[in-house]
Amino acid sequence: MQVEKWDEDRWGPLSEENMRRKLEAEGYAVARYTYPPGTSFPDHTHPFDKKDGVLTGRFKIRMHGEEVILEPGDVVAVPAHTVHSAEVVGEEPVVSLDASKY
Repeated sequence: MQVEKWDEDRWGPLSEENMRRKLEAEGYAVARYTYPPGTSFPDHTHPFDKKDGVLTGRFKIRMHGEEVILEPGDVVAVPAHTVHSAEVVGEEPVVSLDASKY
């Protein structure tokens, strides 16, 4: 699993606007979600490629037998039809940009 770290030199300071602009420039439709502490998503798939970008909080992702904790500025690609799961880590809500390529 590959995690892309935010590059301020290329995309400017981490903000919702800048991350949205980056993901849209890559051809993704972007939606913003806030997940409270305790939120979890069991194994599931999507019929399209997507990326999850974290603006605040910590988000644990499991995919391909690996587990990573995404922190603010991290973006992970989830290929179509790939089984993955996720959960909020800690007591801070996760604000995430969910980017889908249909």
